[in-house]
Amino acid sequence: MPIKKLKCYFCQNKTAPNYREFEVLAKFTSDRGKIVARIRSGACAKHQRRLVAEIKRARHLALLPFVV
Repeated sequence: MPIKKLKCYFCQNKTAPNYREFEVLAKFTSDRGKIVARIRSGACAKHQRRLVAEIKRARHLALLPFVV
């Protein structure tokens, strides 16, 4: 059964990932704190790259945990 193609969250809302919006970034991490792959998150390539950088920035500033 083929995987359903998800729409990019950021393209739909016309926003970009930002480390200050850590509640939104938390949706793109697993229950163990790992960054979710692009296929599972549904983000486009451009926003996935930016998302990874912003999640890492939020972790560095202690807004998101490295592990749960």
